[in-house]
Amino acid sequence: MIVIGITGSIGMGKSTAAEMLRDLGIPVHDSDATIHWFLAAKGKGVAAVGEKFPEALKTNADGDQYIDRHILGKIVFADRHRKKELEDILHPLVWAESQRFIDEMKQKGHEIVALDIPLLFETGGEKRVDVTLCVSAPKEIQKERVLARPGMTSEKFDKIVAGQMSDAEKRKQADYVIETGKDFEDVRKQLTVVVEKIRVEKIRPPKM
Repeated sequence: MIVIGITGSIGMGKSTAAEMLRDLGIPVHDSDATIHWFLAAKGKGVAAVGEKFPEALKTNADGDQYIDRHILGKIVFADRHRKKELEDILHPLVWAESQRFIDEMKQKGHEIVALDIPLLFETGGEKRVDVTLCVSAPKEIQKERVLARPGMTSEKFDKIVAGQMSDAEKRKQADYVIETGKDFEDVRKQLTVVVEKIRVEKIRPPKM
């Protein structure tokens, strides 16, 4: 089985590309969605995160505890040390769940799977996959997309980008780059070509 690691900075179109991979028959594990699940009522991360961040620990109408992601986000957004504490709790859980996903898809006979991981290179995740794919777009398009989101400001956008590995560095480290600055059909064509190369070569392409 070939495992693709798909990544990209905020607003680059990573979720769209991941959905297109699904349309091409490639199962995709969504790390962000998994984290939301871990922090929801009865989630695997509630106890550990709640112990470290009690301000974000809440109880719903059924008496089940969960993590208020809005409160948690405010805490870690303003403090890099606390963000690292949160990542130290969640990242091992996410990797374990992604490995379970890989094993399940392998049993079902899939030849290729993809892991959608926003912090792929930042966390050393490229060592756990066979091929890396960076989704990218011009900065002005990225900013326009992100500022269209509810509650987003230019200041917040700049801070988020400053806290991530640069797009240029991600492009440099990735095996393949998917440009999303044009239309959906163009993105789909690029992904189709890359997937076919991966199917045929079955190995990481040589770095230029």
